Amino acid sequence: MGESSSIRVLVVDDSALVRRMLSEILDAVEGIEVVGTAQDPFVARDRIKALNPDVLTLDVEMPRMDGLTFLRNLMRLRPMPVVMVSSLTGRGAEVTLQALELGAVDFVTKPALDLANSLGSYRDELAGKIRAAAQARVRARAPAPPRYSVDAVLPQRAARRFQTTDRLLAIGASTGGTEAVKDVLLGLPPDSPAVVIAQHIPAGFSGAWAERMNRVARLVVKEAAEGDRLMPGHAYVAPGDRHLLVVRDGARYVCRLSPGEAVNRHRPSVDVLFRSVAQAAGTNACAALLTGMGVDGARGLKELHDLGVYTIAQDEATSVVWGMPGEAVKRGAATAVLALQDIAAALLSGLEGAAPLRATSGHP
Repeated sequence: MGESSSIRVLVVDDSALVRRMLSEILDAVEGIEVVGTAQDPFVARDRIKALNPDVLTLDVEMPRMDGLTFLRNLMRLRPMPVVMVSSLTGRGAEVTLQALELGAVDFVTKPALDLANSLGSYRDELAGKIRAAAQARVRARAPAPPRYSVDAVLPQRAARRFQTTDRLLAIGASTGGTEAVKDVLLGLPPDSPAVVIAQHIPAGFSGAWAERMNRVARLVVKEAAEGDRLMPGHAYVAPGDRHLLVVRDGARYVCRLSPGEAVNRHRPSVDVLFRSVAQAAGTNACAALLTGMGVDGARGLKELHDLGVYTIAQDEATSVVWGMPGEAVKRGAATAVLALQDIAAALLSGLEGAAPLRATSGHP
C-alpha cells in the first residue's frame, strides 16, 4: 500500500452519481481513503500514474473503452487489485465473471439509488472487499482452455473405482474462489465423484458462474436445486442466496437448500456445507478450503478432519487471500496444505481409503 496507513482507492465509473455514492460510502470508513475518481479508462490511466492508488473500483461497462479491455491492459502493464462494480443483469454477470478470469480480485453490485435502508450492509460489504483486495496477491490469468477438445467429445475411461455414488468431494471458497474452484474442477475426470461447492457469490451470479464452469470442465456443472441427487461426474454449486446442505436418502446423497440465517455473514456458508457433509458422508468425503477472506469454512473443515476425513487447505502462495485456509491451518483442520494446482489430484487420492456407503439413518 501507499505511505499512509489508509487504503488508497481510485473510483472509476462513467456515472457521476455512482462515483459520488461510492466515494461518500468509502470516505466514511476508517482506514480507507478515496484519492480520486475517473469517468472513463483514459482518465483512469492518467490518475493511476499520478495518484498511485492501492485498489481500483472499476465499472464493468463504460464508454470509449469497456471495462474488460481496460482491465486486460491494466493487468498486463500494471497489475493491481481491482474490485469490479457490476449491474444485476445477465450481461453484467457475464462481464463480471470474465473480469474475474482476467485477474480482478472481487466484485460488488452497483449501489441502489434507494440505498438508505441497506446502507450499513452495503458499506460493510464494499469495505470488506476493498480491504481484502488490498491484501490480495494479484496476478494476470490466462483464459481457460475451451471445453470442446477431443477429450470432451470422446473422454478416456477413467478408473472405475469412481463409478459409484458413495464418494463425495466438498469445496469451499470466497475471495479469488471463482477462478480457484474452476482450476480444481479442470483437474477432475469426467467420472469424478460428485462435487458440492459453496462459493461466496451473490444471487443472480451463481447460475452464470456455474454455466461458465460447465463450458470448460469435464464434469457437468450446475447450480444446485432442491432435491438434486448427487451423481458422479457432476458438480453442484450453491445458489447465491441459499445454504447448500447434503443429506442422506438411503444409499444416496441429496441436495437441500436452506434460506436460513447467514453464517459468518455468508449465505451460502462453507461451514454449513462442510458440517452437512460431515453428518451425511463422514469419511466417504474429502474436502478442500480454498482462497478467501475471513474464517468461514475453517470450523467445518475441522469437524471433517476430526472425523478422520482427508482435508486440504490451499497454501498461502497460491491463494489470492489466505484468510479462510489460513484460519483452517491455524486450527489444525488441514491434513495437507497444498498449492492450487495439486488439489484436484489430492482430493481424488484422499478418497482411496474411504469405506463403502451404507444405507443407514444414523451418523456414518
